[in-house]
Amino acid sequence: MPSLQLMILTVLLLTLLAPAAWLALLLVLFVCRRFPLWLEAKAAGLNVSFLDLVMIYLKKLSPEAIVGCLKVMRKAGLDVSIADLESHQLAGGHLDRLQDASIAVNKAGLNLTFRDMAAIDLAGRDIREAVDSHVNPKVLICPPQTRGSQGHNAITAVARDGIRLAVRAKVTVRTRIDRLVGAAGEATIIARVDEGIVAAIGRAESHRDILAQPEIISQAILDHGLDSATCFEIISVDIADVDVQDNVAARLQTVKAEADKRIARAKAEERRAAAIATQQEMQSRTVGMQVKVTEARAELPLAVATACQDQNLGNPQPFQHLLPSPRRWQSKPQPI
Repeated sequence: MPSLQLMILTVLLLTLLAPAAWLALLLVLFVCRRFPLWLEAKAAGLNVSFLDLVMIYLKKLSPEAIVGCLKVMRKAGLDVSIADLESHQLAGGHLDRLQDASIAVNKAGLNLTFRDMAAIDLAGRDIREAVDSHVNPKVLICPPQTRGSQGHNAITAVARDGIRLAVRAKVTVRTRIDRLVGAAGEATIIARVDEGIVAAIGRAESHRDILAQPEIISQAILDHGLDSATCFEIISVDIADVDVQDNVAARLQTVKAEADKRIARAKAEERRAAAIATQQEMQSRTVGMQVKVTEARAELPLAVATACQDQNLGNPQPFQHLLPSPRRWQSKPQPI
């Protein structure tokens, strides 16, 4: 009996101590696995404990990514904590972009805080590319060259003399980091530059003015401030190519003349049809009159026969009253 009771106590003790043993074993394994990471953090002067690593792991985040980003950003002089990085990663941010951007910000000497960089990253912007384009302005091709175009894309516009021109431009822009959140991007800049090119060509009296001075287009774009409400600042607009395509005014005049000719032909055909209808009507009236004359001629013998039969040939001198009098004048009696 004592041995049975001892056995039962042993089983109960092991049952109670099993979760703690497993937990201790897991903790030992975690410490052994994360010890190099903890040692690296301590060597970098970061205040990171094993409890912080355990909490990061329990939140289903990557301790290596958070500690690595924290180390780089602290070296870059940014005031950031583990909680900030955890919140950013849980919100869907990219720690690798923040890590690269912090290095670029430090080298460029820009005054950006972690909150600014995090807001830009969460807005969907590439913070590293934005910092690079702020330091080294980039060039936008207007219009953008699509695959298979082989450089044939161009902006076409018509001058006042009716000549259509094809223009290609290069726009140098610098990123405004303070406008990255909520401002328009590259597509808006390209669309506005295209619109400015069309408007500048349309205001030109002759296409020769554009060919002689392409800077007319550049100056018009820069004067209108097309970079407002965008995250870019237009530095320069360079006209890369100007081609003369065709004479739109002459083509439109040719089309108008052809249309006028067709209208004139239609009106002439209408008048000819009316004349033919009138001629046919007159011919039908003539035939009708001839029919009436024939009917009258046919009735004349019958009328003569009837008159002879009735001895009613009329006055024997029917035309006497129509003949002139043999006396041409008659003197009037003179008054006494």
